[in-house]
Amino acid sequence: MRNNAEIVELEITDRVATVWLNRPKRLNAVTPELVEDLITTLHRVGADTDVGAVVLAGRGRAFCAGHDLKQPPPRQESRRRLERLQDVTRALRGLPQPVVAAVHGYAIGAGAEFALGCDLVVAADDAVFAFPEVGLGLSVTNAASRLLPLLVGPLKAKELVLLGERIDAASAHTLGLVNTVVPVDDLAEHVHRMARTLADKPASALALAKRALDHGIDGPLETALELEVSHALITEHSPEVARSKEEFDER
Repeated sequence: MRNNAEIVELEITDRVATVWLNRPKRLNAVTPELVEDLITTLHRVGADTDVGAVVLAGRGRAFCAGHDLKQPPPRQESRRRLERLQDVTRALRGLPQPVVAAVHGYAIGAGAEFALGCDLVVAADDAVFAFPEVGLGLSVTNAASRLLPLLVGPLKAKELVLLGERIDAASAHTLGLVNTVVPVDDLAEHVHRMARTLADKPASALALAKRALDHGIDGPLETALELEVSHALITEHSPEVARSKEEFDER
């Protein structure tokens, strides 16, 4: 089954809901419309008791290439826009079902942060991760300031964020950013098989296990989210931002 949204699509097969980011011509880059559709779809999935596991994936050549720099966000209501983006992380982590990210191609900026919000991450061997916000004069969002150090350690997290360098799938696996790496042609089958294994387990036990594990690390999560908004509001009004975006588009 599939919903009618153009930007985010939903397919449910064998109790596995696959949520597709569907802006392939823009490498699934993030816009306010994509954020709204994604949150709506995740809430719909969370309320469906027939869904045992969720897959987050991207159509086309990439998982998600981050914010769409050709569509700059409006200056007004910046706090609301940033908090709405963070609602994606809240929605992913708030689902009772486990969520598997199926990452191929670019997972950049907000795209990498979407993957961080999932419970498990499977990367194709062509996947590329990066947190380029600092180089653009911006700030990380979606709890990357909290979740990334938990996964890769504080020093490596600082390296990834401060330098903003791209890392391949094998390096991401070594760092603990992803659970496993598979050939790109096998990604869909591998992730669906993993999701089916999860969906076959007792739903209540899965939900409780996910909640218990997240509870162990999420104490300061809201604090991290609020700090990210404050920093993002400061950086986005800096004159360095426009110049950095222009330079990024020229690469």
